[in-house]
Amino acid sequence: MTTSIQITALDGIINVNSLFTLAVFLGLAWNPYDPSNTLIQDPSCFPSPSLAEALVSFHVYSFSSFLFSSLIALALKNALRISRSPCHYLHEATHNDFLHALCGRVNKSMLRVGMLVSGVGSVSGCVFLMLALINVTQIKLGTVACGSGHTIAAIVPLVMFVPTGLLIYVSIVVYAFTR
Repeated sequence: MTTSIQITALDGIINVNSLFTLAVFLGLAWNPYDPSNTLIQDPSCFPSPSLAEALVSFHVYSFSSFLFSSLIALALKNALRISRSPCHYLHEATHNDFLHALCGRVNKSMLRVGMLVSGVGSVSGCVFLMLALINVTQIKLGTVACGSGHTIAAIVPLVMFVPTGLLIYVSIVVYAFTR
């Protein structure tokens, strides 16, 4: 029923989410209102306070998405490990229904749903982190509306590569679920 591929996939989700969660914490520690923390020279290019509020909101959304995804992945990983452990000693030692319930089988459909939900959490966390990075770029280099070449040069690759990577990730996950 369970394979090392499933556990490895869950480990991958947990490890990547941990790295992104660290990035979110570092982003939240940064003070967007620090006047020495900007490269903007044109006063008309300074962002509004709503951009800094959106930055914090996107960081919190990203953190909660990664945490949700990691918790689901950890729960699935533990369920897989429990289902693989030998439980024959419980039948002899006790008649506790709760302990016997822990030694059940993992429903393959629920495992797939759980892995899919965990993947959705990771994808949404990546989208929110990308939006937060766009706001960081605008706070440091000037708003997109101002037409700052440096801002646009920083945001365009971000908007191209992150969705492309997410599309590849989602395609592989969907392919794995259909096989």
